[in-house]
Amino acid sequence: MSETKSALSRDRRATVAILGAGPSGAACAAHLGQLGVQDVVLVDRHDFPRDKTCGSGLSPKGIQTLKDLGIWHEIEPLSYPINGIRLVTPGGLESWQSAGDKAEAVVCERRVLDHKILQRAVARGTEFIPSFNANAVLEKDGRVEGIRSSDGVEIRARFVVVAGGAHCRVGVPEQRPRQTIQAIMGWWSGVDFRPNHVEMIFDKMLAPYYGWLFPEGPNKVNIGITYEDSEGAPKHNARELFQAFLDKHYRARIADAEAIKAWKGHPVVWNYTPEKLTRPGAIVVGESGLMTHPATAEGIYQAMRSGMLAAEAISDIVGRGFDEQGAFASYEAACRKTFRASFLAGGAFRKVMRTNALDWVVRAGQNPAIQSVTAKLLASI
Repeated sequence: MSETKSALSRDRRATVAILGAGPSGAACAAHLGQLGVQDVVLVDRHDFPRDKTCGSGLSPKGIQTLKDLGIWHEIEPLSYPINGIRLVTPGGLESWQSAGDKAEAVVCERRVLDHKILQRAVARGTEFIPSFNANAVLEKDGRVEGIRSSDGVEIRARFVVVAGGAHCRVGVPEQRPRQTIQAIMGWWSGVDFRPNHVEMIFDKMLAPYYGWLFPEGPNKVNIGITYEDSEGAPKHNARELFQAFLDKHYRARIADAEAIKAWKGHPVVWNYTPEKLTRPGAIVVGESGLMTHPATAEGIYQAMRSGMLAAEAISDIVGRGFDEQGAFASYEAACRKTFRASFLAGGAFRKVMRTNALDWVVRAGQNPAIQSVTAKLLASI
């Protein structure tokens, strides 16, 4: 089923207006449909399907969230299963670790994943409006009452969900301290790799972050790096750093491969504590709320889950008569409960990755039992 799209040439009223149709916004809309909330409008500046720069890995938590949305059975056949990891430590030690025959994670291209979630939202009653470039929220007496496009079209709504991603400033309640991880990646066909394995390379040139190879299918991989530019230090040149990484780790393997897309870079923003995610009439979800993992830069799971939590808060108000202030406070508490421990652990992991600890773990973990446990842990990042 293809999604129903509408071009908005005049003002519109809705119960919920969602700004951004990526995983957070589309999951919110899809879950609102599950919960019986009607008259939901979802807008995005792009039409779908569309490409998105991302490693496209889905962790076990991400898979479970898709199951909760009732869409995993559609995503699974379109994904590449992962059951093992090639790990390279900062000291250059290499370890192949397997989680067994069962897939612990998958890689699903964002062009596919995001479109499928959007289609499910539309099938449950959401109206999708592409080519809507939101540039402001509508406010009255301190309450958000809708969104306005750059060409002046307005959508007035009882609730607004802000799901615009890392660059979004429209409707964000208050600027909080933002940490930024940089990423750059490319795509190749014809690269030799071990089937159903991802590769994570913790090179000192990227510390405390890493480079990766993620297979997107039998003949296609994406290779990329994440890194940070320390405050006050000279900024890295992303392309030069990526080229140095490729030369060191993948020169021979990509020599005869075909580059099928241009390199693309993007920032990832995060904060350790989910907070200040609401204001009267509005809820912020996903990366707009800085809910991205600080150690791995994973954001798909957090985006979808926070979108679902926002939908539950709105449903409690609309369908069950809950007080808005209390429901919004419960949403923020649920985000902290769901993500904060993992984010803090990610902070500890960042510190560990500036030491030789990972080399020690690999040296100590050569028996199959420890390898299996380690692979499962890494798949859960």
